[in-house]
Amino acid sequence: MSGQSKQRVAIIGAGMVARAHVLSVADLGEELELAGILGRDPDRAAALANDATEQCGYPVGLIADLTMLCRDETIDWVIVLTPPNARREIVTALASAGKSILLEKPIERSLGAASDIVETCESAGVTLGVVFQHRVRAASRDLAALIADGSLGNLGIVEAVVPWWREQCYYDEPGRGTYARDGGGVLISQAIHTLDLMLSLTGPVHEVQAMANTSAFHAMEAEDYVTAGLRFANGAVGSLIASTASFPGDAESIALHFDKCVATLSSGVLQLDWRDGRRETRGAVAGTGGGADPMAFTHEWHRDIISDFAQAQARDAAPVVSGRAALQVHALIDAIIASSTQKCAVTVQIPELST
Repeated sequence: MSGQSKQRVAIIGAGMVARAHVLSVADLGEELELAGILGRDPDRAAALANDATEQCGYPVGLIADLTMLCRDETIDWVIVLTPPNARREIVTALASAGKSILLEKPIERSLGAASDIVETCESAGVTLGVVFQHRVRAASRDLAALIADGSLGNLGIVEAVVPWWREQCYYDEPGRGTYARDGGGVLISQAIHTLDLMLSLTGPVHEVQAMANTSAFHAMEAEDYVTAGLRFANGAVGSLIASTASFPGDAESIALHFDKCVATLSSGVLQLDWRDGRRETRGAVAGTGGGADPMAFTHEWHRDIISDFAQAQARDAAPVVSGRAALQVHALIDAIIASSTQKCAVTVQIPELST
């Protein structure tokens, strides 16, 4: 960390989600200063820098290359938004330069590749955080607190549903929905958020039996529809349905059936149906990007993840989602795909939470 009053952060990547990060850093102007933008596409990067200048109220320029960014000692940490296949070189260089990293999901295209990135950062002694913004929703935090204090009783059944829709033009972009660039389809690109949130509330999945396929509604390499049975390490059983072929698309949901209550998270709202007849609702409805417009969601959750990371840097503490914690969802996704390919139940290879 530099000795400046504000933390200086750079952004690498100027794709679809980059504006949410720019708006978030602008909102956090008392804590953060945006040092610059680095992107592969000069026109897209320049447009983002211009937008950032307007949003932040001060000049935000382009960073010429990764080497220059790494050598800039005034940059405290970096938000990396590139496609998964472009991560390894960037992370290695940043870690070697001693710069902590907040990484858009997924970490990489597979559990093995993601583990390599986590270990690279740990070996260099830099913090790696992952943008799983669903964890910082108010409703998600409320449910996590209720589970932690035992108010709901024991967990018996888990139901996770991601009924999203994407137009074919979404997958017509080169590389999207391919194994080479993205590492897969709906699981690693869309449902990963819901699965990460689920695991943070339920604990790890022990075993899966799944089917993953490409429906008749998309021309793409990887899966756009998945169904899976889940057996959790704590003894609960559950199910997953994840799709980007479910027109017109709807909000994802997680229903957790406890002894005393069924807790359902959907669209940023927590509904508690107590078995004694009471019903409580917490949170506020918000878009989640489940329809044809993948950016139809508030940037406020990204802002809260970024703010948490900045505070963790200031306190020399772990962020709300560390790189190692994020390996849990990668292990589950790998197991789901393996189960579908092998046409049998597969045990999830659960990574250690600490080294």
